[in-house]
Amino acid sequence: MRKKLLDFMREKAYKPMMAEELMELFAIKDAELTKFWQLINELEENGEIVKTRTARYGVPERMDLVVGRMQGHNKGFGFVIPENKELADVFVPANMMNGAMHNDRIIAKVYRPTAPDKRSDGEVIRILARANKTVVGTFENSQNFGFVTPDDPRIGQDIFIPKQEINGAQSGAKVVVTLTRWPEKRRNPEGKITEVIGFKDEPGVDILSIILQHGLPLEFPKEVIQEAEKIKPLVAPEEAQNRLDLRSLRMVTIDSEDAKDLDDAVSVERLPNAHYQLGVHIADVTHYVREGSMLDKEAENRGTSVYLVDRVIPMLPRGLSNGICSLNADVDRLAMTVFMEISKKGEVVNYSIHESIIHVAARMTYKKVTEILEQPETPLRQEYKDFVSDFELMDELRHILRYRRMSRGAIDFDFPELKVKVDERGKPLEIVKRERSLADSLIEEFMLVANETVAEHAAKRELPFVYRVHEEPDNEKMVNLNELLHNFGYHLKSTEDVRPAHLQAIITKIAGQSEERIISTVMLRSMKQARYEPENLGHFGLAAEYYSHFTSPIRRYPDLIIHRILKESMHKGITAKRKTKLGKMLPDITFHSSERERAAADAERETVDLKIAEYMEDKVGEEYTGIISGVTSFGLFVEMESGVEGLVHVSNMVDDYYLFQEKQYTLLGERTKKAYRIGNTVKVRVTKVNKEERNIDLVLTDMEETLGTGVAASRKRITYRERPERPAAKSVQAGGKPRSSEKKGKKTFGTKTDQKSPKHKRRK
Repeated sequence: MRKKLLDFMREKAYKPMMAEELMELFAIKDAELTKFWQLINELEENGEIVKTRTARYGVPERMDLVVGRMQGHNKGFGFVIPENKELADVFVPANMMNGAMHNDRIIAKVYRPTAPDKRSDGEVIRILARANKTVVGTFENSQNFGFVTPDDPRIGQDIFIPKQEINGAQSGAKVVVTLTRWPEKRRNPEGKITEVIGFKDEPGVDILSIILQHGLPLEFPKEVIQEAEKIKPLVAPEEAQNRLDLRSLRMVTIDSEDAKDLDDAVSVERLPNAHYQLGVHIADVTHYVREGSMLDKEAENRGTSVYLVDRVIPMLPRGLSNGICSLNADVDRLAMTVFMEISKKGEVVNYSIHESIIHVAARMTYKKVTEILEQPETPLRQEYKDFVSDFELMDELRHILRYRRMSRGAIDFDFPELKVKVDERGKPLEIVKRERSLADSLIEEFMLVANETVAEHAAKRELPFVYRVHEEPDNEKMVNLNELLHNFGYHLKSTEDVRPAHLQAIITKIAGQSEERIISTVMLRSMKQARYEPENLGHFGLAAEYYSHFTSPIRRYPDLIIHRILKESMHKGITAKRKTKLGKMLPDITFHSSERERAAADAERETVDLKIAEYMEDKVGEEYTGIISGVTSFGLFVEMESGVEGLVHVSNMVDDYYLFQEKQYTLLGERTKKAYRIGNTVKVRVTKVNKEERNIDLVLTDMEETLGTGVAASRKRITYRERPERPAAKSVQAGGKPRSSEKKGKKTFGTKTDQKSPKHKRRK
């Protein structure tokens, strides 16, 4: 009935109708009235249909309405990020927010632009679900009340705390606030303090605040721990029955040095026909985490393991994630195995999927395998002499798989990753720039081909499934990218039908050139974000028609669901009833998993940025060489040799008035014509570090002498916050300090995330 009703409302000729008219049209009998009203109410609560002021129902897209998430801004306005990915974001002025807060699920009325070059504005008309039931922030007390300034500037409003709800909190403390009253026009939200985390300078409070801010769970519920403790830590001998016994097959795990949740092992053999047989063996987590169990419900709620700078928040209790599920060496383990016969051209010509029992022969690391393959004289070749030929064969296959993937047009961004090493009290000791090694690439290619093989297997059998999708970029962003390319003598043949190969061709051309940095950075930011979906929509960045996440069920819930579906289809098949049930479950699972993935990525990035800022606190006054990594109307972002990024504010660029040329990503001197653009090399000095806001302020060393003369103080200043919210003019004078939320965000985009080996996230 749901589908019939929605399809009817989406017809072009449909006009909003009252419930009684719909009942008559669909011949709803008296016995069906209760179910019909339940359906109507459910659809309205979900935002799938909207009730007008005249009590008529219609679908949002036919009524100039959009359903989506609110992305707030510290200045009070926001943007609606539509759930329908084909729709553009909608700007909502501050006076049209109508009580909506950052990340709320809302319905907005869209006011179409009056001219082609104008934006669509909107007004929030309904709040479907509140996101910020609790908020983390800094408490300040006064005589008659208190207030909390949220750590997340996108919330945009302080929270009023009545005197009787302060609950012993002291000024300056980090606290958790439970909201008791939502914001209204000209009225801040209200709340009560439910937890005092501690003062900001106390060890661990900074990371704990980020954990609580993103709603990440710290402990497992008692009943989940009890369920996990009942699982035996060793594989019982009878478990080998009805499984493919691969304990005699030589295989290894290859992970980072500190990884403990080892969820994949690999093996490779050369077949008599000169083809390769690649085995990818993945931990059989579903054998221990049964559908509907407390472990399963908790894993679904968490969605993913979270790898913070000083700890791991696992999806499963450590007895499973680091114990019986982890493919540790020299013990029997249960697995899901995919064998792929791969030709010399990199084609998977045959494959099979099995429940298996395995015995990992060696626990290898990226560093060791890379050294073995790159250094013929290393002592490691003798230490691991039984495996050297396997590694060489793996590398041979890696070359073939990578060549095939790149030939079909996959986009390959290879930005280094920063890792902060901390001591037991959380103090940062060292910043390490982690480059992708040969062994990283090896595991990456093997996991990618396994994920594609499994996804194609499911799609061609029309199984209910979870796909990892990455859609084509927006045309507008491709037009903007093409304008930048023209500045450097490159171009896209068309911005209407951009294929991955077109973008990869540009990346190949710019490799090693001075403009490589600017173009790669802008291209990456032009991509959409990958997500989970029950429908196969392909993966643009990987140029893959079929793609899934199959290889990490210890730390990703979608992978666990995929294993469960595959095993069910292998045994008794998926009945029509079960297919219907999965059809209802999977949209919610994929949406929630995508949400938790983003929350985890935000928390991971914020903890790294926090510790980087803390590390740089005693580096004030030091000089560094860096590359301009971002250009905005308020200054230059510069990435120093260590990978640390800071801001040269335009107020400190005092030798000229600088014009912001948005499409060229350039600040251009009005008089001197001096140009600063992404990719330029500059020398900077650290002048200030704000750990709380995670900001590092820099100054260009060639302007220090001018700064010291007081010229800047005598010039008229126009601050950034005095400019229009979305300025049309690009002329910018020196002056003004951006708010913390105006700092350039570092997003993890789908193409980058999905191309990197899953092991990059395994830190602890």
